[in-house]
Amino acid sequence: MATRWDDGKRMVAACDDAGVRLFVVKQNRRNATLQLLKKALEQQRFGRIYMVAVNVFWSRPQSYYDSAKWRGTWEFDGGAFMNQASHYVDLLDWMIGPVESVQAYTATLARNIEVEDTGALALRWRSGTLGTMGVTMLVYPQNLEGSITVIGEKGTVRIGGIAVNEIQHWVFADKRPEDDKVKEASYQTTSVYGFGHPLYYENVIATLRGEAEPETDGREGLRSLELLVAIYQAARDGRKVTLPLEH
Repeated sequence: MATRWDDGKRMVAACDDAGVRLFVVKQNRRNATLQLLKKALEQQRFGRIYMVAVNVFWSRPQSYYDSAKWRGTWEFDGGAFMNQASHYVDLLDWMIGPVESVQAYTATLARNIEVEDTGALALRWRSGTLGTMGVTMLVYPQNLEGSITVIGEKGTVRIGGIAVNEIQHWVFADKRPEDDKVKEASYQTTSVYGFGHPLYYENVIATLRGEAEPETDGREGLRSLELLVAIYQAARDGRKVTLPLEH
């Protein structure tokens, strides 16, 4: 994990030196459901945020890992946190803010792979907010849930479905015009990837044309990578890991 962190920093530095752009795919950020939640957070509609819970309960059978030699390996893939749930780990920082510390358990409970198929994470943000993240690739028989729940003193929101595609609970002490957009923001999908990719690519193209700034550049990618490295260090060493990591 430390090697990946170092590699990420070297990639950012190399692109800076070469004067080229480095983009990192974070398509979940462009989902309409999460855009509404992000706006509510920026408007501080929740007041003080007490608790955040993220769940990624999906299904990856052994045949998925057997379909390519690189799958399920430490060197070329990564486990449930690093691979399948990495975009949800990204939400912990992008949505809620800088994380102060993490504690984690990971396990390989059912699949014949090097990496974890299941993990549990506890977090404390610098703001004092507490949170959890549960990840497993062992749901029978198919993907069940990709969700985020935010509980604050003046609001509670849950976005669920299999890929944060359904706003299932949206309640605030105050009423605002964007609340009327809640129903239309939800959408049906059979894919865990959602519909954020086209909007991500639009930003890439606009940036390369000089019409916009990158929404997720290399430095944004490093933020979630740092959190992922901390998660794996905490699970490996059986201890609380504080952030930022020593650079």
